[in-house]
Amino acid sequence: MAENIKQTVEARAQTLLEPIVAGEGLELLEVEFLREHEGWVLRLFIDKPGGRVGLDECSQVSRAVDTVLDVEDLIPHEYNLEVSSPGVNRPLKKPQHYERVKGQRVKVKTFGPVGEPPRKNFTGTLTEVAADAISVDVEGAGSFRIPFKDIAKANLEFEF
Repeated sequence: MAENIKQTVEARAQTLLEPIVAGEGLELLEVEFLREHEGWVLRLFIDKPGGRVGLDECSQVSRAVDTVLDVEDLIPHEYNLEVSSPGVNRPLKKPQHYERVKGQRVKVKTFGPVGEPPRKNFTGTLTEVAADAISVDVEGAGSFRIPFKDIAKANLEFEF
């Protein structure tokens, strides 16, 4: 399956399912559509205020979205639906996700080099969240301002 179809399914599922998940009192953090050993999987990562999503919430969301996915015929072939918590290294997608973890350790990858000296990988303390960018203090390298538009992937870096 072409990469653009994967992205289209993920984007359409995000748009379609976000209000349904919100109606259950939860947040749809991320949608993945990928081929795994057992076949195609549509994986939804959900969260709630205060974190700690359990099996009950995952089952509740699975039931709520299953019918909608069937009716909308979003995916024209067989697939498995998985609903999961984001885990300790939760993805950061929206400004409010970054706000929630301000002051904590994050890992950010950018599409291309950013900052001085230019780099693509940043692991450090999230110190600021602005309308268009974040600031990350990288130990031994200083503070970097990273525009949201340049972020390819970001997640909370859980410290044990």
